[in-house]
Amino acid sequence: MNQQTEDDHKASFLSHLQELRKRLIFCIITVAVAFTVTYNFKEKVLEFLMVPFVTVMPSGSSFVFTALTEAFITYFKISVVTALFLSSPIILYHFWRFVSPGLYEKERRYVYPFMFWGSFFFLCGMAFSYFIVMPHLFRFFVGYSSGFITPMPSLKSYTSLILKILAFFGIVFEMPLVAYYLSKAGIITSKTMTEKRKYAILAVFIVSAVFVATDAVSLIMVALPLWGLYEMSILITRMFGKAKKEIIDESP
Repeated sequence: MNQQTEDDHKASFLSHLQELRKRLIFCIITVAVAFTVTYNFKEKVLEFLMVPFVTVMPSGSSFVFTALTEAFITYFKISVVTALFLSSPIILYHFWRFVSPGLYEKERRYVYPFMFWGSFFFLCGMAFSYFIVMPHLFRFFVGYSSGFITPMPSLKSYTSLILKILAFFGIVFEMPLVAYYLSKAGIITSKTMTEKRKYAILAVFIVSAVFVATDAVSLIMVALPLWGLYEMSILITRMFGKAKKEIIDESP
């Protein structure tokens, strides 16, 4: 009997590995196909990423590369990131298909809304950083140029910086969505978030000053929207979160 159970577990484990392998192959093929497309548009993508700096670039400035392979690596990196971004819906779908058999029906109902709103808030964060934060940020840095100092950013450093900023704001803008699901699970409540508001505001200004802001104006431009996201998260937990009594009643 024990041998039979052990064989069943082994067969189940191998079946899961085969399923995971199949899903990974699908994802790799999807990214590879997307890469063949994005690499053909690498110049257009790079030009789009350069716009926030080009709009404030003084005359005589230009992008440079100091290593023979830097331009190629930059184009390759941008193409891979863009391919992953375009392939993310399919990757998330295969991830969902892999984990869904182990979820309850109640848990499955939250997956598709999570994927939709997660993508929506991530795009909102990227758009906010691209159209609002970056132009002011780069204008501040360019302000240090003079007749003796001309900004000549390298492709590698610029693309690394802008991709990090886009990812940072995309992740931060997920705050309301995370608050919604944590409150539905009873992990956080609006009362707790309200009580911790002053610490959250302090953290928002510290994070803004350390990672993005360069002066008082940019600090306010970055910190106020993040503060607004926190207030939105409080409102969401108040509207959709579980009351303390519900959490106690559902506990074993």
